[in-house]
Amino acid sequence: MDLGLKDRVYVVTGATRGLGRASAEALLAEGARVLITGREEATVAEAVAELGEGVAGLAADNDDPATPARLIAEARARFGGFDGILISVGGPAPGFAADNTDEEWAAAFGTVFLGAVRLARAAAETLGEGGVIGFVLSGSVHEPITGLTISNGLRPGLAGFAKSLANDLGPRGIRVVGLLPSRIDTDRVRQLDALSGDAEAARSANELAIPLRRYGTPEEFGRTAAFVLSPAASYLTGLMLPVDGGARHGF
Repeated sequence: MDLGLKDRVYVVTGATRGLGRASAEALLAEGARVLITGREEATVAEAVAELGEGVAGLAADNDDPATPARLIAEARARFGGFDGILISVGGPAPGFAADNTDEEWAAAFGTVFLGAVRLARAAAETLGEGGVIGFVLSGSVHEPITGLTISNGLRPGLAGFAKSLANDLGPRGIRVVGLLPSRIDTDRVRQLDALSGDAEAARSANELAIPLRRYGTPEEFGRTAAFVLSPAASYLTGLMLPVDGGARHGF
């Protein structure tokens, strides 16, 4: 299938590693042009060198109110257009309700929630018909994850914002989609498994709860992201798509 991504221009935040990186790789493989971001200039430069042709990078913090305008202007300057954005950030601090501090909540609200809202609003102002705004969220949108209280609090709210935005932008032909990863084999998930004190046992137990009996790969997530961001998915909006090997038991 031709996804229709050739020469389309996307911004992917948090793309120096993990799910953002895998998504950028999949978009590039289909011929898109991609501006990636990360917080550190050195890691952004390294990722750009590794990803090769069709990519540019910019060090930026999603929590900075100036970031959205910078990213969209940079994408237009580098590639001559702007067709969509995938908003991805690192997960907030783990912990239980009694453990997480006000400072951790405030930091996560800025990067995970408000930063994403600002990016989406800025994209919505400038995108035309056929544009797309994607959010990398979490399986915690539907089912709380033990030990990730902050994520459990913020991700569902961001999904609600995304659904509202989809309603608002639909008449303009702009789509809004959410991706809900669960156990994808990234550094973040391996760190969470290690918090149990026995990472191998935690992984084995988690795999038993997944119908496919394994963790997903970043590449599998990236291909899913590329599809839902592409013109091939032109009638999908307001969608919250689990990428979890069947781990979510509800419909």
